[in-house]
Amino acid sequence: MISPLAHVDPSAKIGKDVTIHPFAFVDRDTVIGDGSEIMPYASIMRGSQLGSNNKIYQGAIIGADPQDFRWKGQDSFCYLGDNNVIREHVIINRGFAADGGTRIDNNCFVMADSHIGHDSHISDYCVVGNGVTIAGSVEVAHGTILSSNAILNEGVRVGALAMVKGGCRISSNVPPYVIMAHNPAAYYGVNAVILGKHAGYSADQIDDIAKAYRHIYQSSTSLFNALARIEADIDPSAVRDEILTFVRDTAAMRIAGERYAGD
Repeated sequence: MISPLAHVDPSAKIGKDVTIHPFAFVDRDTVIGDGSEIMPYASIMRGSQLGSNNKIYQGAIIGADPQDFRWKGQDSFCYLGDNNVIREHVIINRGFAADGGTRIDNNCFVMADSHIGHDSHISDYCVVGNGVTIAGSVEVAHGTILSSNAILNEGVRVGALAMVKGGCRISSNVPPYVIMAHNPAAYYGVNAVILGKHAGYSADQIDDIAKAYRHIYQSSTSLFNALARIEADIDPSAVRDEILTFVRDTAAMRIAGERYAGD
């Protein structure tokens, strides 16, 4: 059902069983997949491509112009996968270049008044709380929970199944499986409830994760020594290797950035 009181550009590609309510706005060069619902006063702007069974609530804007001086009006894109819920007054900016773009994958729940900046990537099964602010080029891995009013600065990465507590300002990368709290943000333990009850991780896996982060955050040693201790103390496994890879990649990126700034 498409209300005659909605604006739907003739070039928009609308799938089967799509509902577009009165006063919704669907711009040119957009795609809305099967079974999706666009509520009143929601806007789907040019360059937005939505998969199936998405629900966009009142006042949300999908594919708003990027807030970046590098954007000079060229075509750019915003992609939503399937089964996402985008609540009231959320703003998602599209990318600033013709390649890449902003991406929300599948089964995400983005709560009211949140903002997702240009070229950010939110992976499957993420929860973005009320009033969360995500800057440009941020990566949030699958299963992450960003509690209300968290702030993620430009370019940060958040690892899988992490939790960022409400009001935290994140200015550097958050490794997988952890809880971050307070300001300045600090390690607050392992996200054990989500890992065990919802993600199916075993008690042994959660114990290995906790051991790894004790070496990193609670052993009062260098990062180099902490990683060596993790390799010596914890048997090889997918969770151990994911932590090691994430932390090493983060350290390498920081060193490269410091060298670039010094040139």
